[in-house]
Order: sequence, then C-alpha cells, then structure tokens
Amino acid sequence: MKEKIVIIGAGDFQNPLILKAKEMGFETHVFAWKENAAGERNADFFYPVSIVEKEKILDICKSINPVAVLTIASDLANITASYISEKLGLSANSMECIRITTNKYEMRSVFAKNGISVPGFLRVDEKNAVEKIEMSSLKYPLIVKPTDRSGSRGIKKITDKSEIYEAVSEAVKNSFEKQAVVEEYIEGNEYSCECISFNGNHRLLSFTKKYTTGSPHFIETAHMEPSGLDEETEKKASEYIFKALDALEITCGPSHSEFKIDENGNIKIIEIGSRMGGDCIGSDLVRISTGYDFLKMTIQTALGMKPEFVKVCVPQAAAIKFIFNAKDYGEFIKLRDEHPEIIRFISNMDSEMSHDIVDSSTRYGYYIVSHPDREVLKKMLGL
Repeated sequence: MKEKIVIIGAGDFQNPLILKAKEMGFETHVFAWKENAAGERNADFFYPVSIVEKEKILDICKSINPVAVLTIASDLANITASYISEKLGLSANSMECIRITTNKYEMRSVFAKNGISVPGFLRVDEKNAVEKIEMSSLKYPLIVKPTDRSGSRGIKKITDKSEIYEAVSEAVKNSFEKQAVVEEYIEGNEYSCECISFNGNHRLLSFTKKYTTGSPHFIETAHMEPSGLDEETEKKASEYIFKALDALEITCGPSHSEFKIDENGNIKIIEIGSRMGGDCIGSDLVRISTGYDFLKMTIQTALGMKPEFVKVCVPQAAAIKFIFNAKDYGEFIKLRDEHPEIIRFISNMDSEMSHDIVDSSTRYGYYIVSHPDREVLKKMLGL
C-alpha cells in the first residue's frame, strides 16, 4: 500500500505540491473548500472541508493515518497543517512558531526582543487607531496591514492623519482577529529569501527580486530569480535572516523572508513566513533558477527526513509575471508568439478582465518564463 500524505489547500499555488507528492509515490489526501480548483482534480482523495476546520480535518486524518501533513504558500493553511501535525506527532514547526509567524504584530514583537531591526510599529483597531497613532512617536509615511493576512490584502500606505481611519478600517475588515498593525514605511528595493530548515539548521536556496504596483497597495506584479544582488549583500542578508529564523523558532521546512535594502545597504526585514513563498516562487522559480527541487525538500522535511541537495536541472534565470490590464495581456501574447520556447507555464487567464484587482488573489492571471541570461529575460519582460 502507498504511504499517505495530507495536503491542506487545493488552489493553483497548492497544486504543484499535490503533483510532486504523487510523483514521489504518495497517495494524496487533499482538504479544501470545494470550488473546482486544480488540486481537487489531481488529488487521489479530495475532502470538501474548509481549511479552517482544524478539528474536523483532524478527525478525518486519524482514520487516514498519514506520514505527513503539509501545505505551501498559505499562512491560513499552514496553521491547520501544523496543528494537525502536532496532534498526530508528525514533523512540523511548533504551534508557537506558527502563532508568531502568522501574526505580523507578534512577529515584530519577537524581532524587537531579539535585537532584529524593525520599524516603529503599533497594533490598533478601528476604535483606537487615530488616538494611538497620534500619541505615538511613529513618523509618516506609514503602512497599515491586517495583523493576520497575506497576499497584499488590506494593505495601504498613508501619509497623514486624514487617511488613518479608512486604511485601518480596510485592514481590520480583512483581518480574522479584527486588528491592524501600523508601522513606519521602509524605503528601498524589495526582495525575498527562500530557505529550507531541518533540525534547526537553515540552508539558503535563493534570493528573489520583487516588483509591485507601488503605493498605496503594493500588489506584486512580478518576481525574478536570481535577484541581481551581489555576493557580499547576499551573505550579509542570509546571516541576518538566519538570526531572524532562529528568533521565530523556525526549525523545520521551508521559509519565505521578505526584506528591503535601504540606500545605505541596511537589511530591513518586513516579515517571514514559516512556509514556502506564494506566487510560484517556491514551487517553480527556485527549481528553475537553482536546479534544486524545493517541493521535494519540503515533503522530505515534513516526513522528518534531511532534505536532499541534488540538482535536478540546469539552472536558468526565471520569472513570474502577472496580468493586471489589457496592456499586460497584449505583452504576454506578443512574448508567447515571438518566444514560445521560454514559456514554462500559463495560468487560466481572465482575458475579459471583468473585475477589480484589489489584492494578489484578484489578479487576472500569470505566466512563468525562463532564459539562460537574466538580463535578456529582464529586458524581454520589461522589468
């Protein structure tokens, strides 16, 4: 009989994990809200249970008897996966680690206690936001975010008092605990660092350059690997990030650390997820750009196994670009027609563009591309 793996979530960004587990010979049992997602069709067994119903999923998992429970690219699914893993005695980060890595206020508090540089920050709600910010020493511009959401939901940059209430209201609306974190805005170019950890030891896999819509909502428009950072900066950033991973008690599995580099070369950590980065960064870009099978490593650590650092392909520059408007869609069609050889994946596109884009989950589609030369690929994509 095949060993069984439980995967929490079935959307486009979870589907590569399901396919990888099947490729490795495991029987996949997938839990998610039923919405005809790719993971529903590819799972060996699909359970139409919301990923937030931890106890219900746990009861079913007791009869499945899996060798691992895991997820990628989702804070919300990560909470459930780690909870069930702990209850079943399987390999995973502690629930304390999950608590502080899925709440932006708690994370910043831990960083501050452990000597890791953070901007000035506060936790607020709709009732006390204006008063608390005005009485604080925080300096504008400020970033307002839900304490416990990801994917650019409810994020806004504000420049004066008149914008506080509206921004906090939107963040609170998107928050599960109905709280917002307000922090001083960090200037600089934005990057992420993708790592794998086992028994508390961390291994750097790659750095990613992030492109966004900019102020006020900072929705990701593209990601590229390699990042373009020089070796000295990468070394400095990785050492600082490893210190932050230890502070957050991340000991097992993938992590996704977002940071900025200011004009003086200082590393400023924005936040760290105790899970693989979304937007296909972990599932696709890392493998293409480094040759390492990050998905396989993630499954191995969930099994309590040391990850294998074996290159499975020749590294190339890799990027994902998202569709926001008709111009983006036209550029994609032109690239596809002129250079079909560089296209690695195309998502289901909403070519009618019939809804507003308010966060990462509402973008119209995306495509993944690769090329041996990073600068050539960057030029092709207009980055």
